[in-house]
Amino acid sequence: MLLNLHSYFSLRFGTLSLQDLISGMRAGGYDTAVLTDINNSSGALDFIKMGREAGLNLLAGMEFRDGDQLCFVTIAKNEQGFREINEYRTKLNMENRTTPARAPEFEQVFVIYPFSRINTFQLRNFEYIGIRPSERTRVQLLERKLLDRCVILAPVSFRRADYTLHRQLRAIDNNLLISQLEREQVAAEDEVFVAKVKLLQLFSELPQLLANTNRILGQCSFSFDFTSVKNKTTFTDNRYNDKQLLHKYCMEGFAKRYGKNDGIAADRIQRELEIIENLRFSSYFLITDDICRHARSRSFYYVGRGSGANSAVAYCLGITDVDPIALDLPFERFLNPKRKSPPDFDVDFSWNERDEMYTYIFNRYQTGHTALMGAMSTFRSRSILRELGKVYGLPKAEIDRLVHEPEHMLNKNEVTNTILSVYNRMADFPNQRTIHASGVLISEEPLTCYSAMDNPPKGLPTMQFDMYVAEDIGFEKFDILSQRGIGHIKDCRTIVRENLGVVIDTDNPKRFFEDDNIAAQLRSANTIGCFYIESPAMRQLLTKLHCDDYLTLVAASSIIRPGVASSGMMGEYIRRHHDPSTVAYPHPVFKEQLEETYGVMVYQEDVMKIANAYGGLDMADADVLRRMMSGKYRSKDHLIEIEDKFFSNCKTKGYDEKISREIWRQMESFAGYSFNKAHSASYAVESYQSLFLKTYYPLEFMVAVLNNYGGFYNRKVYVNEARISGGTICLPCVNQSIFNTSIQGKDIYLGFDCLQNLEGKLARRIISERERYGAYQSMGDFVKRTQAGLEQVIILIRVGALRFTGLGKKELLWEAHLLMSRHKPAVVGMVLFETESRKPILPPLEEDILEDYYDEMELIGFCVTGTLFDLAKSDYRGDMPSKELHLHEGKTVRVVGDFICEKFVKTKHRDQMKFGTFLDAEGHFFDTVHFPQTLVKYPLRGAGIYLIEGKVIVEYGCPSIEVLRCAKMPLKPDPRSE
Repeated sequence: MLLNLHSYFSLRFGTLSLQDLISGMRAGGYDTAVLTDINNSSGALDFIKMGREAGLNLLAGMEFRDGDQLCFVTIAKNEQGFREINEYRTKLNMENRTTPARAPEFEQVFVIYPFSRINTFQLRNFEYIGIRPSERTRVQLLERKLLDRCVILAPVSFRRADYTLHRQLRAIDNNLLISQLEREQVAAEDEVFVAKVKLLQLFSELPQLLANTNRILGQCSFSFDFTSVKNKTTFTDNRYNDKQLLHKYCMEGFAKRYGKNDGIAADRIQRELEIIENLRFSSYFLITDDICRHARSRSFYYVGRGSGANSAVAYCLGITDVDPIALDLPFERFLNPKRKSPPDFDVDFSWNERDEMYTYIFNRYQTGHTALMGAMSTFRSRSILRELGKVYGLPKAEIDRLVHEPEHMLNKNEVTNTILSVYNRMADFPNQRTIHASGVLISEEPLTCYSAMDNPPKGLPTMQFDMYVAEDIGFEKFDILSQRGIGHIKDCRTIVRENLGVVIDTDNPKRFFEDDNIAAQLRSANTIGCFYIESPAMRQLLTKLHCDDYLTLVAASSIIRPGVASSGMMGEYIRRHHDPSTVAYPHPVFKEQLEETYGVMVYQEDVMKIANAYGGLDMADADVLRRMMSGKYRSKDHLIEIEDKFFSNCKTKGYDEKISREIWRQMESFAGYSFNKAHSASYAVESYQSLFLKTYYPLEFMVAVLNNYGGFYNRKVYVNEARISGGTICLPCVNQSIFNTSIQGKDIYLGFDCLQNLEGKLARRIISERERYGAYQSMGDFVKRTQAGLEQVIILIRVGALRFTGLGKKELLWEAHLLMSRHKPAVVGMVLFETESRKPILPPLEEDILEDYYDEMELIGFCVTGTLFDLAKSDYRGDMPSKELHLHEGKTVRVVGDFICEKFVKTKHRDQMKFGTFLDAEGHFFDTVHFPQTLVKYPLRGAGIYLIEGKVIVEYGCPSIEVLRCAKMPLKPDPRSE
């Protein structure tokens, strides 16, 4: 009989989880309650499901507020009422409207207003007045007819001990000091669980209110079906037509992918089609296929990946480019007769084309039936301390000390003690609703049957619940992802056609697997710019594996993941790869199941195989382990149950417990990180497509990388890569450059987009004016036609963009100041007769190349006409170039490098160590290892030229330097400031 429960989904207001609410109901003797979170229904269905499992009668509603002002509380009589509430909240959100004081004409919803509204208007049949325990003495004198419209309203928002936490959350929400909170901005202190017996006693003199409360609750019931699939059930509005259409499309693709006479593939596809139809998933495949067909019609390149690549049907449809038959990928990993929820397709699009794909999906499928998946960001560790520090008015320095040195003696005071006392309670509290990185829901019924929708900055309706709730109620999302690697591939094809007149195709990438030149490129780890295989760690792994084939790259794509690396199995895999004869299987099951990967669990499927074949788990429980690894399973109790079952089975089989514990540890270490094999294969396919372009069209490929704003590294690295690949790097030029980077033969012109502080409007005007009326003839001509201001012209002069005039920068600066001091805005465009103004005759002005270098560093971020080595005071460049390091294994050497990036790692003792990546004077990479003791004495301090002394270590042909000492080298002074 509790009509107004708030969970912590009443963001920055409630402090109780859904489980806390259920526990509180049981402890208080309640069997019926309504979850009415503020302006959202994020937790409603989850709450109802948990209540069923607990044997409670739980209902759904919503509290509507306008800011801090309570307007009314709604209670759904049934599923239709829940939809009405969600539709109304969604309408307010999508129209950016505040909540009005009066509820609309609901049909299956009860509305409860606060006591202060009792004489405001005539109540309709579904409307009531809520009386709080603290207000009961004020209503005893009301007329009978008014008492008939009153119900007991005993809100629950927090535990009694959590009132301080509630006030802190309200201060965070209102961005106020906690001392500045007004009374109406916080809940009353009595919004806690009161035992049912006590609540009845409080209202014993108002039996009519109890009767009214029970009466409206008696009219409410929820029979929500959590087992049925909620996704759109048909594509053609007819299951038979879906089946026929899917078969037709599949056979068309089969002829292209396998040829018409491949009996093995034909049998596999027939079996898959039967399973798909029997499980009623034809529409899911057809909708994904429809999305991909639209992308192809727009010439959008995409990559289908994830477990969907286990499907030969998906391969024939063109959803993926991975041949699951060639890789022996089981379809059952993606879809099997025991699976009750739809499979999950992941499709990557270019970062700058995904929004158009969203537009297509939302226009193609019914309004109200399509939405983005929601997500919930939570309060985490340091952010909790910072937020609480601010509401107590702590200076930044004190907050920093509290964050980084929590045990410091100066942290021991009343305020910090208060902050730390609620720290653990706030951990993982929902903080704000946001958008899932890629998920889209397409439903059969209107989505408001399941929750209200928000209107975030993207402007697309977004569910108020996350993927866990979606899965629990029968949804499976379509993952429409984006990445820059796809942009590299698409744009490179266009650039090659424009620069070289060659039309290239990256489809059907199997041919790349047999290309000797691509194999050599991969083996050399010359992979800068290539999707997923360009990071320092990945290039080191490729070198250590001597990787030059597709299957090894598939494995590398998975063993690089933290789960495999942290378990020690990455190093073991490399050792066994080089000498398979040394493989010692911990049990015959490992040889039987994992011989392809030398007995090492590399993929999610491998863990499932071992859990089943060694630990005796059935495939359903093995799949729970797999879902645990991908972060898609919430039931910790179920996992503990599986663990107990695993070790019980091992004991029954007489296995050595020590071996079983080690095997379980390896499986656990995958949690949240490992790939399924199909996913790794998809990544490897895209890597090969990038490798093909980098091998045969290196300059055009680097231009494409730059125009998609890089990948793992910053812009300087990709410019360096283009230079050492034979390109001539040209500074921006007003007569040659476009907005982004362009190539003419081997001349690569940086675009105006690389210039810091240059106005985008001016950059585009420079280009459009040049295209309409031709090249600029002089600086005066440029200024007249573009109407550029003096500050912007100075930027262009300093970066060399007006070098076409043949004048030095200093002469141009003199001319600019003279011209601009008397220049009056003129009509943009060409003039009929050009008159030359007289220019002053200047004495010879000294030029210093160092000024150019510093100008480039300031305006672009790095040297273009030179390198940072040209700015070093010392000419010393080390004992040898980095390409000779492998010849000096075990020796202590000195090298000089330009810092590129670093990676932090915690040791077993929680000390910090680093891995560094540098470029040598020839533009080649080398890697360093900085152990904790050395790092403390000789820290890396960001960008600069470093002199490094250390011992050369070579592992499987991959050299690195264990640093003994390092320090930044001084640079030549900036002559511009002298």
